[in-house]
Amino acid sequence: MKRNGSGGRGSLPQRYSFLAIFAGLALLMVSCAKPPAQPKPAPSKPSDIKVEVRDGGPIVLTTSAAEFQVLPSGFLQATLLKDGKRLTLDEPGVGSTGGSDSIVHEGKELDFVPDFGQAKVLESTRKLGRGKRVEIPARPLVPSGVAIERMLVVETYDDFPAIALVSTTYKNVGTANFQVDQVLMQQHRFSAKQADAKAQTYDMWAFQGSSYDWGKDDVQKLTRVSSQPNAMGEAVKGGYGGGIPVVAFWTASVGEAIGHVETLPWTLSIPVKVGADGRVNASVTIPAKVVLKPSESYSSPRSFVAVYSGDFYEPLRMWSSVLQKEGWEIPKPSNEAYNVSWCGWGYEFNVTPKQMLGTVPKLKELGIKWATLDDRWFDTYGDWNPRAETFPGDSIKQMVDEFHKQGMLAQLWWLPIGVEDGQGKWESHKYIVAKVAQEHPDWFILDKNGKHARITRDLAALCPAVPEVQAYHKQLTEKFIRDWGFDGSKLDNIYSVPACYNPAHHHKSPQDSVNAMGEVYKTIFQTTRAIKPESVTQACPCGTPPSLAWLPFIDQAVTADPVGAVQVRRRIKMYKALLGPQAAVYGDHVELSAMTPVGKGNWSEHGDDFASTLGVGGVPGTKFVWPDPGPKFAPVNLTTEKEAHWKKWIGLYNEKMLSKGNFLDLYVYGYDSPEAYAIEKDGKMYYAFFAGEKGFAGEVELRGLKPGNYRVLDYADAKDMGTVQAEAGRSPRLKTEFKDHLLLEVSAQ
Repeated sequence: MKRNGSGGRGSLPQRYSFLAIFAGLALLMVSCAKPPAQPKPAPSKPSDIKVEVRDGGPIVLTTSAAEFQVLPSGFLQATLLKDGKRLTLDEPGVGSTGGSDSIVHEGKELDFVPDFGQAKVLESTRKLGRGKRVEIPARPLVPSGVAIERMLVVETYDDFPAIALVSTTYKNVGTANFQVDQVLMQQHRFSAKQADAKAQTYDMWAFQGSSYDWGKDDVQKLTRVSSQPNAMGEAVKGGYGGGIPVVAFWTASVGEAIGHVETLPWTLSIPVKVGADGRVNASVTIPAKVVLKPSESYSSPRSFVAVYSGDFYEPLRMWSSVLQKEGWEIPKPSNEAYNVSWCGWGYEFNVTPKQMLGTVPKLKELGIKWATLDDRWFDTYGDWNPRAETFPGDSIKQMVDEFHKQGMLAQLWWLPIGVEDGQGKWESHKYIVAKVAQEHPDWFILDKNGKHARITRDLAALCPAVPEVQAYHKQLTEKFIRDWGFDGSKLDNIYSVPACYNPAHHHKSPQDSVNAMGEVYKTIFQTTRAIKPESVTQACPCGTPPSLAWLPFIDQAVTADPVGAVQVRRRIKMYKALLGPQAAVYGDHVELSAMTPVGKGNWSEHGDDFASTLGVGGVPGTKFVWPDPGPKFAPVNLTTEKEAHWKKWIGLYNEKMLSKGNFLDLYVYGYDSPEAYAIEKDGKMYYAFFAGEKGFAGEVELRGLKPGNYRVLDYADAKDMGTVQAEAGRSPRLKTEFKDHLLLEVSAQ
């Protein structure tokens, strides 16, 4: 995989300035006098959730795990109920008004006053099960001439007791048009002092799921000056975009997260900014830019606030579980998705069949089953035919046939949707006009100026909302998988697409192209599986988190060009939360586990940290070159010394296959030291502890064990670590000292 070269009520000007990049995007969620969606008839058994409506507020919804209050000011405050304690990070400003949800009209944010006397409490039975639904009308706190009404709906469900869903409808009740510039949801002001009076207000960790720049940490400790725009959905500058619409914050005792739970990738932002008072401001902000005619309404997507204990794993797991109930289907990975992979990218752009096949003896010796033909095997983006100078004639099919004869599987790199239109270049590849572009000029995504919109690598883009474009990608997949014989795809540089203004497509909204992106990836995935049920479809959002648009249409996630081993571990945990504890997550080339900057935008990749993939439950991979092709490839040459290391760790992986185990969320990132992970497999517990080069000396806690006696083995070095005893309510501790990592296998005696 190759690299392409805020918050709360007090920071409205910054939010508004940032969202100027979305100017002109109309999210046409407007309907004439459309009332809020009504719930289905109440189930025979009512929800266990308690709702208390107090005169003048607040309205309190109490579940088995949390309490959600709509305060008199309109703010939604979430509190975790755990072990007899009430824990929260929410700290609404004293005397603040307007609430968590509002709109910007003519450059000013409108404050709405809830009418608690008119609130309705209803039973709700939707896809999420039994729950409670509270409808709260409100009018703006402005002169009577502003004729807009808001209906706020809060939903909580028995099966999801730690999350509250919120939706709003704004109705023009006047006789003149009414413009909505922005829609603001889930405005929160967080403070770590709410959980620990001695802490700095911003002393917390955060997960920010946007895809906005290559290599940035999606998990980070906040500082006094932390600020991040977190644009989601549509493509952003540099060709990135998409993302997971969740931001989460946590301390040692409690965490909160906000975002949206729609199954389509809304174009919006979730800005996070530490304010002048040191509090952490976050919100969900939509650049609506819609004009409501009299009696018309605007309905927002369903946002959420969740409260929990732990790190980013729990809110991502909750978010994914809600989406799965709403129709987001996560496929079970094929068995082959768990096998070790070698990638020809070690040879970079001009790899040949001879070089690819030359590694076969070593791949078989090391126990590697997959071989990936990487970037630049093709002539033109969009047409995807073999390059005559490196893969002449039918040599690409012959190469695949030979891999199969050797008992190996082959994967092909490509970049869907992107197409050359004669403008620009990537590396040494100067773009021409692809044949598909010549034959179907009406397929392009056009920007507001009628020009070809750009995506990653400065490519033009085919519009995924056009049925013929989806059919074309089906034909390409059939060519690669059925005709050439490849066993799967490595889809790379996969982010999002721009909004489409092509009049020939007759879109209901420019957002249609963004929403339809997943259909192309669904077509590729389903076509591949239909031809080869044990195939592997992988998608890499290089250097960033993935997109909800295409995440359900892969067999194997990938840590996506991690900048070092720390990102490898955190991204594996992220994907285990999103896709399930037994998800197949490719740790990417092990060489990426240690990187050194070389010049501007370039890196020397020289890592050998297999432990960070194996111990956390990922699938290892490598891009070594062999036999030695010369000094140009020295950093990734498989020397005799490296070969022994590769053989040891790949052998350990194939023996333990912890990627198929059950990842357990037992340790809190940022607060448990050393950094720790746990996996249960075949009746045994496996622990991975990481301390870096400085090492660790002390006791490690072995969580998740049932009462009993256990034998402890350092399985990486085959060292007996003695025995421990687990008691009810108390995890055993093991005194140890190690550098970099410690991998333990714990089995009952």
